[in-house]
Amino acid sequence: MAEDQPKKVIESEPCSDPPPPSDPPAAEPAEEKTVIPPPAEEKPDDSKAIVVVEKCEEVEEKKAEAPHDRDVVLARVATEKRLSLIQAWEESEKSKAENKAQKKVSAVAAWENSKKANIEAELKKIEEKLEKKKAEYVEKMKNKVAMVHKAAEEKRAMVEARRGEDLLKAEEIAAKYRATGTAPKKLLGFF
Repeated sequence: MAEDQPKKVIESEPCSDPPPPSDPPAAEPAEEKTVIPPPAEEKPDDSKAIVVVEKCEEVEEKKAEAPHDRDVVLARVATEKRLSLIQAWEESEKSKAENKAQKKVSAVAAWENSKKANIEAELKKIEEKLEKKKAEYVEKMKNKVAMVHKAAEEKRAMVEARRGEDLLKAEEIAAKYRATGTAPKKLLGFF
């Protein structure tokens, strides 16, 4: 007799809560899916069975709880919106801080460059003054060297003139001694 009665297959959805959707659902009605499980080792049977799919009571409860889920979804959307605004504000503030720091760094670099330029200009002026003084001192020293050389030439000329005079004097005295026939009193001048 059991074989003569039509077989009823009851399909139910899992009774556990479904995971929350990643994107907020649009205002679309929930689709009802009917899934027929694969036949599990059926015995060959000549009788035809009628399959009836019944909905789970939870589906009806979901429809009843739809406004509550909608509130949850709206709250989640509001939270996500607030978090995205906070993140945007944070990125904006970080960007402002980076720009401000970059501006200050470039101002410090400009200040450093101007101070370096001033110091280098001052150093160049000092070098020019030193070069001028060095040129003046070199000129003075060259003049002193020229004066010393001139004085040395004059002294050499005087020594040469004196030598020439002494040679002439010695020749005259020698000629006088020869003319008179007398010998000099001092032979070498050392005695």
